[in-house]
Amino acid sequence: MKHIIRYTIIAIFCFFSLSGFVRLTANDAAEEPKNVLVVMEEQADLTILSQGLTKEEKGRFVFDLLTATAEDTQGPILRHIAEKGWKYQSFFIINAIKVEGISSTDISDLEALPGVAYVQHDNPVKLTDVRIKPSTFPGRETEWGLLQIGADQVWDMGYTGQGAVVAGQDTGYDWSHPAIKSRYRGFIDTGTSAEHDYNWHDAIHDYSELHDTQVNPCGLDVVVPCDDNGHGTHTMGTMVGGTEGDAIGVAPGAKWIACRNMERGWGSPSSYIECYEFFLAPTDLQGENPLPEKAPHVINNSWSCPEIEGCNTSNFETMRMVIDNLKTAGIVVVVSAGNAGPECSTINTPSAIFENSFSIGASDDKDSLAWFSSRGPVAIDGSMRIKPNVSAPGVNVRSCFPDDRYGTASGTSMAGPHVAGVVALMISANPALAGNVERIETILEQTATPLHEDNDCGSVDQFPMVNYLHGFGRIDAKAAVEAAIADAYPINLFRPTVYPNPSDDVFHFVFPEEDDEYIFEIWNSEGRLMRQEKIKSNVNRVTLDLSAYKSGLYYYRITKNDTSWTGTLFRL
Repeated sequence: MKHIIRYTIIAIFCFFSLSGFVRLTANDAAEEPKNVLVVMEEQADLTILSQGLTKEEKGRFVFDLLTATAEDTQGPILRHIAEKGWKYQSFFIINAIKVEGISSTDISDLEALPGVAYVQHDNPVKLTDVRIKPSTFPGRETEWGLLQIGADQVWDMGYTGQGAVVAGQDTGYDWSHPAIKSRYRGFIDTGTSAEHDYNWHDAIHDYSELHDTQVNPCGLDVVVPCDDNGHGTHTMGTMVGGTEGDAIGVAPGAKWIACRNMERGWGSPSSYIECYEFFLAPTDLQGENPLPEKAPHVINNSWSCPEIEGCNTSNFETMRMVIDNLKTAGIVVVVSAGNAGPECSTINTPSAIFENSFSIGASDDKDSLAWFSSRGPVAIDGSMRIKPNVSAPGVNVRSCFPDDRYGTASGTSMAGPHVAGVVALMISANPALAGNVERIETILEQTATPLHEDNDCGSVDQFPMVNYLHGFGRIDAKAAVEAAIADAYPINLFRPTVYPNPSDDVFHFVFPEEDDEYIFEIWNSEGRLMRQEKIKSNVNRVTLDLSAYKSGLYYYRITKNDTSWTGTLFRL
């Protein structure tokens, strides 16, 4: 089934769609050969991951356990596939196997094999043709979105993303564009060459049968980063791009790696999963010798799995497991919320709906939510989860396009890269945050600028600090970096901060001034007020002991006079 999504440049909105994971049966009417994902019953249990590991240690632990689980369980299925002579691809980021060109009868045989949980469609979904409006180089200094979130103020502090690695899976990337070339992790400072091992992967191995011609401007299995559409290059520019006198990227000091997941706009669940797997443990250009130590700190994702493609509550679990595994490995998964607004509960597709993805809405230069930006709450799975997590600039965002061009685009696809860039700035300021996904996300939320607008999506009465349009608010790069610094070196800030977070029991709050009285309110994840009290700060710190509380997520609000600050606490 083909799902058309609006996508143009200048005032029309880009957001990729991932085809549905649909459980198959032998009763499928179409008898054309099918590509499927065989999902195994046994999945690695990563809950045993111990605390206190570095990002590199987390990545190695997760990689070793995932690959061991796949190797221990896929053998009988792979032998069956080999006997049939089918083309296949084995995955470990989720214990699954892609099988190509089989019949409904073959599907039934696979489902009946011991150890198989279910079999899902691996159908392609098209990104509509992109109409790029080239623009002359305007010679601007710093884009409005970077100024609005305070990225330029962070650069003045000396943090530009140095030491951090961002990743994107998209339509590909024009690595030689002058705005992003020198930031590519594989770049060799000779002007023309680069080392693409461990920095680039192409998940496009075949021409899509949904195209009339087998001609791709990049080709297949390309060993040099290439963008056959334009969208990917634009998003990377917002993360790290810029040239002298023209700043378009949030974290110009960061490095980037990438994966192509679509063939001229046609992708499949397996191509997205393959890119995720590459990011968890990057490989050489032959797909061999994986090294989880080379994994990025954050991944930007601007695609979804819509219900119209058959993705529903019965099969959301597959992508959720992939996202969970990446977070456990210490990688922040930033996901665009979608462009299905202005209706409520339109954040309704993976990966934006999940607890462990960090979902982003789109705001404009007046700090209003873009009309197209998808809203919460998440109703599709019955969770009524508060999404998006935050909002970011996503209207008329100028960035780079292939062939040394520049152009403007709008969409939550433009907002997500701003947040990925801020993650890089935070890690630049405090490298100890690397791999601590929960802490990074908490800082982003508790330092966001709260935004409230009249809406029909309902109020979050139990959590007055958040709403279903902006989540915790529009990201504030400067405040997030200051909190990141305080996380390593507690100091007086212009606003309260909290450390450590997560914590086993005790949370320390640091205030800008001494000898002040504050009102503390704490809610549990179900919205019940757990604590409300006045606390006097004799110095500039307050300590809260939550050892009597259950493990989990809590929301807090601190009020002084007419000013309040909000955020989250996570008790281990």
